[in-house]
Amino acid sequence: MSDTHELATETDKKLAVHEAICASRYESIQKRFDDGSKRMQRIEYILYLIAAMTLFGSTNGGELLMKLLVKV
Repeated sequence: MSDTHELATETDKKLAVHEAICASRYESIQKRFDDGSKRMQRIEYILYLIAAMTLFGSTNGGELLMKLLVKV
């Protein structure tokens, strides 16, 4: 019985350490996803601007850009 209890205690300790490490890694990964999401949103706006400038011409696209920048 003692050997089983010691093994269970050691396993619980290892599991607790593993869970703490994984929680830290998960938090880091989530932060990177959030940062990446902000970058992707900025890239998306740039692509919309390029599409607008292509469709409406550089002059009208420039005016559209100014209107968008004033709102933001």
